[in-house]
Amino acid sequence: MARWLRPLVGALLLLEGAAALSFLHHRYEEMVQALFRVQSQCPYVTRIYSIGRSVEGRHLYVLEFSDYPGIHEPLEPEFKYVGNMHGNEVLGRELLLQLSEFLCEEYRRGNERITHLIHDTRIHIMPSMNPDGYEVAAKQGPDSNGYLTGRNNANGVDLNRNFPDLNTFMYYSGEISGPNHHIPLPDNWKSQVEPETLAVIQWISSYNFVLSANLHGGAVVANYPYDKSQDQRFRSHRRTVNTPTPDDKLFQKLAKTYSYAHGWMHRGWNCGDYFADGITNGASWYSLSKGMQDFNYLYTNCFEITLELSCNKFPPEEDLERQWMANREALVAFIEEVHQGIKGMVSDENNNGIAGAVISVQGISHDITSGDMGDYFRLLLPGIYTVTASAEGYQPQTVTTTVGPAAPSLVHFQLKQDTVRKPPERKASGTRTNNKALQKKVVPRATRRGTQR
Repeated sequence: MARWLRPLVGALLLLEGAAALSFLHHRYEEMVQALFRVQSQCPYVTRIYSIGRSVEGRHLYVLEFSDYPGIHEPLEPEFKYVGNMHGNEVLGRELLLQLSEFLCEEYRRGNERITHLIHDTRIHIMPSMNPDGYEVAAKQGPDSNGYLTGRNNANGVDLNRNFPDLNTFMYYSGEISGPNHHIPLPDNWKSQVEPETLAVIQWISSYNFVLSANLHGGAVVANYPYDKSQDQRFRSHRRTVNTPTPDDKLFQKLAKTYSYAHGWMHRGWNCGDYFADGITNGASWYSLSKGMQDFNYLYTNCFEITLELSCNKFPPEEDLERQWMANREALVAFIEEVHQGIKGMVSDENNNGIAGAVISVQGISHDITSGDMGDYFRLLLPGIYTVTASAEGYQPQTVTTTVGPAAPSLVHFQLKQDTVRKPPERKASGTRTNNKALQKKVVPRATRRGTQR
């Protein structure tokens, strides 16, 4: 199907019955009430949980949609939306509340597209990562809100500059053929991050997320990694250099999926800026250090993009309905992008799942790992790929597979135990062998003045 037709067909499906929604700004208590109202209306396919608390003690709530809430089903991918990371960028917060109501209502109506989406995907929606900052911004209101009022958390920290800087480690190690995936965190990382950042890092370490978007405001563009420039000479937004990931073409496709399904993002000219196709490489726009989307890519299996959704960071309530209609199809279409590439099980000869197995794709120097049950998900563009699964203590297995434009290809691996054993070290005279010294250290799987992302 032609690219321009897909958003149209999807939008027509969603128009089968759009429920009457309230287009209001929600303070913290009202946001919580809205989430629990959705949960009460769709109790069998939703769950609310908190990943932690903000500096001022507000819960960081997540609303989950799934046919088995609270349970990871093998071969069912995990998806997340995060909004309101900057407290004064509020459209994403309201859109995610609208999306939650919409998914529930359309599921109850029997909308086939939404039903399949909820049954085949575990969807996690966090409307606000920075509820403290939002309250500061909301006191000022849309009419008199300062450009930075409420941006940071209650400790005055920009949460999108607060994640461990794995880019610097990756850029340095890249010169000596080091890793650019599942990079371990520094020993003292917990003392360097805010409570909200800590909660998110622990959250994305506990769930094997596959795809994600982080919703911001101040521009209209879909931004993809890397955010931090590899050339450290260019730190100003006036001097930019494109810094692509090994999955650059895939990220461009993901960004275009949102942009072309959006009401006007794809046109390019928005908020006085021009971005071809409504997308941009983050570092090509301006270099950002310690951001969340790069951290997702370098530490976990998750592919995240940043969505800048409005010129006005705190749009008036009368503009919320127009913004919802412009973003509704894009929000749904982007979730559907989690169902592409390859997925499968990595198991041993007794059909036991192997957690932490490494899935490598020839020609793309970025690996992902299997989850706790042995299932894995590797987003890929259509094409022919040579894929290898490997795990400590097992012989690697390599297959060639074809990826189509629709559903993901199922590629399972059954690894045989490695019978070749390393000979034991000789014991020095009069000493005993230190068995701990023979054990390999296992790195835990993580399981512009304008907008300023």
